[in-house]
Amino acid sequence: MGVRESYFANGWCRFPADPALTAWVEHALPAARAAVADRENAEWLRCGGTWFVGVHALPNDRSGIVDGGPVLAGEAVTFLREVLELGLFEWDRAQVSSCYPGYPQPSASEPEPAYRYHIKRAAAHIDGLRAEGPERRRHLREHHGFLLGVPMVEAGAGASPLVVWEGSHEIARDAFHEIYDGMAPQDWGEVDVTQAYHALRRRIFGACERIEIPARPGEAYLVHRLALHGITPWDPSAEAGPDGRMIAYFRPEIGGPENWLEAP
Repeated sequence: MGVRESYFANGWCRFPADPALTAWVEHALPAARAAVADRENAEWLRCGGTWFVGVHALPNDRSGIVDGGPVLAGEAVTFLREVLELGLFEWDRAQVSSCYPGYPQPSASEPEPAYRYHIKRAAAHIDGLRAEGPERRRHLREHHGFLLGVPMVEAGAGASPLVVWEGSHEIARDAFHEIYDGMAPQDWGEVDVTQAYHALRRRIFGACERIEIPARPGEAYLVHRLALHGITPWDPSAEAGPDGRMIAYFRPEIGGPENWLEAP
């Protein structure tokens, strides 16, 4: 199955090593390492110190350029612009997600059920549905166009790869059509979808195959914005360097809530 068929049918696809993307990674890696080491980013260290979340931690500009380096380019970017017909969209600042041996570990800031969910279900979630307030009620607050993962360092296959539930994007699309039926898109964010979202995840767990996606620097993978995905616990036999498993994730917001639900 080609990348186009995989993306639309399964909700994700992988791109082979690409010289343009390899050049971008080589130039951006020092900035990613600096972001992880920056004391001002210490708030992003979670799960007992085994996960640096690093949301918007990479200092790239809207072209994807980091510190005067190359533009973010390659086969994956061409796919976004031409196959998904997104044109010359602007990049968000990338997340620098680094996992380390032992991920995840319990932490005082995380309740026991959340820790068990990391272990059992890889903390599976759909981006953009923010947990708010002490009761962590879910609301649609962000309208990402996609999730693009760019591996920054070499790490073993069991070093907490991304995991995706194949085909979950279309199950989620149907579910959110029902949730927001008859409502103006600008009002969708006010709807508490917590119970429906939890039921949707349970349905996906029962219906969809769980696929791990290890990748190497120079490669990339694209995940549909509505696909259920998470991070696999670290396999004790996995090998990695001092950076752990480091991925740069791009999630630019493209369009509003209607585009989030209806676009391919």
